[in-house]
Amino acid sequence: MELKLDLHVHSVYSPDSFNSIDEINNRIREQVFDGYALADHDTLKGLDEAHKKSSGLVFIPAMEVSARRAHVVTLDPIEIVPPGLSLPETVDLIHDQGATAILAHPYGFPRSWPQMRQVESANLDAIEVANSAQVPYGVICSLNQKLADRLGLPATGGSDSHIPETVGRSYTIVESESTDYLDVIKAIRLGHTRVGGSHTRFGEWFTKNVMKRLR
Repeated sequence: MELKLDLHVHSVYSPDSFNSIDEINNRIREQVFDGYALADHDTLKGLDEAHKKSSGLVFIPAMEVSARRAHVVTLDPIEIVPPGLSLPETVDLIHDQGATAILAHPYGFPRSWPQMRQVESANLDAIEVANSAQVPYGVICSLNQKLADRLGLPATGGSDSHIPETVGRSYTIVESESTDYLDVIKAIRLGHTRVGGSHTRFGEWFTKNVMKRLR
């Protein structure tokens, strides 16, 4: 079955996000997505709440780990990976707990710009090709896809949403045996994916909704 998923969403448990768990679930349902991965920065705090409120959706527990010069979306983490380690060290610790390591926004300067020798030596499971927060969107998606192709790794997509309006903006279509999140992760690792979406418009950060939250 084909599942439409946003594999990179942030909630208020990330210090730079305005998305409540309820808003994320509502937006996913409104857009008729099948589910999402909650990937807050270096924390697992929102996962229990999100799982409880995601009835009827495919919920994938995740975390975005802040490696040195790189970010790694971790699917099904058990414990926090210390931030600030090298990319290969980070991926090794992710794998030690049986989790999956996806290189987030590889060319997302200034947020991340990993050294290619580090990327090549890390035992990554996939490359995030579509990320709505990267600009120019088409150019960066093309660079990400070329990297994934060169390394022979699957492609994923996610909104990297920090505001409700952009949840689902980029996404992954996963061909999975079932809606069980472990089957979904298995399908991602096997490369049964394709990506789509578009970019976050600069002005969206300055909507009345966001400004209200900043006050």
